[in-house]
Order: sequence, then C-alpha cells, then structure tokens
Amino acid sequence: VAQRVFADGSYLRPQFIQFYRSRNILIEGVTILNSPMWEVHPVECVNVTVRGLTINTHGPNNDGCDPESCRDVLIENCLFDTGDDCIAIKSGRNADGRRINKPTEYVVVRNCTMKDGHGGVTIGSEISGHVRHVYVENCRMDSPQLDRALRFKNNALRGGILEHIYMRNCTVGEVSEGVLSVDLFYEEGQNGPYVPIVRDVELRNVTSRKSQYGLYMRAYPKSEISDIRIIDCTFDGVAKGNVTEGVQRLTLRNVKVNGAVVGQN
Repeated sequence: VAQRVFADGSYLRPQFIQFYRSRNILIEGVTILNSPMWEVHPVECVNVTVRGLTINTHGPNNDGCDPESCRDVLIENCLFDTGDDCIAIKSGRNADGRRINKPTEYVVVRNCTMKDGHGGVTIGSEISGHVRHVYVENCRMDSPQLDRALRFKNNALRGGILEHIYMRNCTVGEVSEGVLSVDLFYEEGQNGPYVPIVRDVELRNVTSRKSQYGLYMRAYPKSEISDIRIIDCTFDGVAKGNVTEGVQRLTLRNVKVNGAVVGQN
C-alpha cells in the first residue's frame, strides 16, 4: 500500500470521484469529460445512487462507474461513452479482495445508454470478494466500438463467486464481439489456485441487431459456468453463432439467432 503514490514523479492515475466507506451517497446530474482513470468509484459504501450522469472519456482504463465492495447501489438514467467498461462491478483484486472479503451486492442498473466501451455492464475483473444480486433492465447499448453488452471477466488468480445476475428488457444495437460474454481466461487465465465461478445468470427479452457472437462463454476444467438461462431473446446479424464451452445447465427458451430458433422451445 505504501507504494501506491499519486504525486509528481509517479505514474498512478487517481480515480476521479471516489467515496470510501461512506453511506447514503447521491451523485446526480454530473458531466465528466476526459478524466484519466475510473470516473465514479465508490468503495465499501452502502446506499449509493448514481443518477443522470453523462460520462464521455476515452483514455485507457476509463471505466464509467465502478462500485466496489458496495451494497445497495442504484445506477440510472446515465449516458456512458468510454474507453473501457461503461459500468464495471468489482470487489477487490487478488489478496486485497480476499482480505477485505466484502462482496458487491444488490445493484440495480436501469434506463442507461451505453455507447463506446469494452462492456456495457461488466462484472470483474477485480472481483475476488464476490458479487451477487445484480439487476440490469431497460438499457440501450449500441456502438461498433462497444465490445460486449453483458460481460464477466475473471481468472484463477482473482477467484470469486459471481452469482444471481439478471438482465431484462434491454436493446442492443451493434456490439463488436458478443451480447453475453463470460471470459475466465482473462489475463492470467487458469494459472492460479483460485476457482472462478459464474452461476445463476439470466437474460430475458434482450434483443441485438449485430454482433460476432450471441453468447460467448468458455470455462476451463477447474472453473464453473452454470445455470445460465436465455429466455425470449433475439440475436440478429450474428456472424459466428454461439460459443458455450464447458457451460453446465444452459437453458435456451424461445431464443432466435439470425431468425432461427436455437436450443429448447
């Protein structure tokens, strides 16, 4: 910790708005342009409302809003146009996350617009303290420079349980990779002692117009991706179909890819 210096002669970029171990936070009606790091980063906070923000910033690591080890978070009516993830939900990295051991839980994201970015809503990658109960609804995501709509990223050095994540009534125009992405090969991948787990994820009434993949999910033998439900979803303009390697208990109900029904009816 003593080496984390934000001053002349160092190269660490500070998070722009960072409430720490605080309660009852409202950040509303703020416009952020070209901040050099994560824009809004509440840490170990309770009862956080982020409402009506416009975030336009395209540098490296320019996440829009990153609640970390927080509880009871509402993010609504925001516009994100970023150089990294629009929203990235986190809970600590590696030993730091396991030492503090505070999950991020009970997060609602609604009525937001995502333009450029690596992911519209991302879970990870600093996620060693777990995350649960995330609800995404009524969002619009659309840009050829937006890589994914809902993204999970984790590895065997981070570990953590990512569970009870629900996305409904969202409209995806164009994303460059996949609508749903679960990447457990992120950075160090399977080279570590901790087991990344992703389970109980549901997409319901999500539509997309153009992407490389509808679903892109890959588990390695010691990891877990399980209980994934895709219901009443339509993915059009899909160039490469779906990838679901190692996924356990995958349910597809009333799902169309390029006009054809896939999976179960």
